[in-house]
This record gives sequence, C-alpha cells and structure tokens, in this order.
Amino acid sequence: MPVRLPPLNSLRAFETSARLRSFSRAAEELHVTPAAISHQIKGLEEYLGARLFRRANRTLMLTQEGQALLPGISRGFSAFRDAMEAFGLHDETGFLNVAVTPSFASKWLVPRLESFNTAYPDIDIRMTTSMGLIDYERDGIEIGIRYGKGEYEGLVVEPLLSHNVIPVCSPRLLEGERKLEKPSDLAQFTLLHDDGHRHIEAFPDWVMWLKAAGVESIDTSHGLRFDNAVGAQQAAAEGLGVALGRTTLISDDLEAGRLVCPFDLTLHSGYAYWIVYPENITKRPKVAAFRDWLLAEAKRYRETHPEPES
Repeated sequence: MPVRLPPLNSLRAFETSARLRSFSRAAEELHVTPAAISHQIKGLEEYLGARLFRRANRTLMLTQEGQALLPGISRGFSAFRDAMEAFGLHDETGFLNVAVTPSFASKWLVPRLESFNTAYPDIDIRMTTSMGLIDYERDGIEIGIRYGKGEYEGLVVEPLLSHNVIPVCSPRLLEGERKLEKPSDLAQFTLLHDDGHRHIEAFPDWVMWLKAAGVESIDTSHGLRFDNAVGAQQAAAEGLGVALGRTTLISDDLEAGRLVCPFDLTLHSGYAYWIVYPENITKRPKVAAFRDWLLAEAKRYRETHPEPES
C-alpha cells in the first residue's frame, strides 16, 4: 500500500528550518512569514506524531526524530533540483531571468536589447534591477550583470566592460555668461554627486578628480546628490550642474549632444561591469545565448568607443 506523503510545503519548511537552524531565516528564504513556517512545522509534527525541533539556549535544535528525518528529506529536495536542472539544459525558449544594476540597464543594456530580441525571438528577458547582493538560487536569477571589482565567490565571473570617469555637463552651460574653461571655474557651478558608491573606499568622486586637476579651493561638500549614476547624469543633461560620468553610461548622451565633456582629465575607476552566473547553469542554451550576445556587444562597443587615457 503506498505511503501517504505529507504536504510538500511542510517538508520544505522543515528542510529549510533545519538547514538554517532558524524559523525566521527559513521564512526569509521561502518568502513567507515566521508564523507560516511555525504552522507548517506544527502540521508536519502532528502528521508524523513526533516533535522535530527543540530549543536550547535560544538555539533551534533538531530532536532525535528530526535528525533521523532530515537526511532523506534533504536528498529528496536535492533530487528535485537535479531534475529541474537537467530539464533546464534542454530549455532553449521561454523566460530568462536577468539581474542588472539599474544604471547599466537603462543607459547601456536596454538600448541594445532589440538586437538580442531579433536574434532570439523565442527567449523573453525578465529583467530585475538591483544594486544589492543577489541570491541566484533564492531569487531565481540565471545570469547577472554586476558592478564592482569582480569578487563574487562561488560564481562564474567574466569581465564585460570597464570605464573611466570624466566631468560632463549640458552644452548650455558652456554657452552661458559664467565661464567653464578651466577646472577652477567649477567653483561657479553646482557639483552633481553620485553617492551610490560613497561607502566604497577609493571610488572616484569630485574630491579625487579636483585633486588630480590640482584644484584645492572648491568645497565638494555642497551640491546635488543622487543615489545612482543616472540621476546625476540626467541632472547634468538638464543643465543643473556638472557631474562625473562613467564613460560606459554617458557615451550615447555624448554622441547625441545631450552632454559634453568640458575638460580632458579622466580618472580610471578601478571598477567594471561583470557577467556573473552560477556554474551549474552554464550549459543552459538560453544562458549561453545571452552571455555570448553580451560579450559580442561589449566587443563592438569597445571597438567604437575606446577609453580615453587617464
């Protein structure tokens, strides 16, 4: 006679709670409330007629019964993941879940996506924009474009694009009564700040650029501040002041004449955009297609937009 199994959700709640040793952390991973986890565990204990967890010094511990149950349940969910992974290797169409930093998405990736859609009409990009850390398994992300120094432990990391930092403004500022002919003239204009990475030591900002330009008389604590590069860049295009732009993000605006570079001095950022993905999905046709397309687009971009010397 076949054994009647308990609800799958209760087994998932048990496995996750046991692995993380916490109901609250299990709730966070499964995107439910701690109360929902407790309810699932209680239902499973009633079904089995055994207590699975106990608390010792405020630490969640498995009972003897829970320890006996966990290995088999863990193997079961591992088998589920393996089966879905094997299925995914043959999945050449449908949604592709991509995580991208917001500025890169709007200023570089989205303007080029039409060529991917044309080449792969059966693959639909589902894009998530975020500056935060990505949990690929929990969030269902298959491939990402991240910004930093390429330090993403446990993931495959490939360089996509590097960039320099240069001052940019609206061409209208150069036509006004105030002169913007040398770096010290910036004292007469509003400095636009991208504070999205101000917590990162040695990230290029106005202090660094003005020091490189030999200007010490300008107070960089004033100006308009934004939590992302696109905000500062848009403010510059609207004539609100002068921003430090990342060359990768401002190239289209420079070519269209929405922005101009009043000075030649550039700073190398030391940061870059990276393609990042879990190793176990590298053979998925959808992932491979998007990765190869990204690398080809980046190569074309570098050939037509050589970085100025810093």
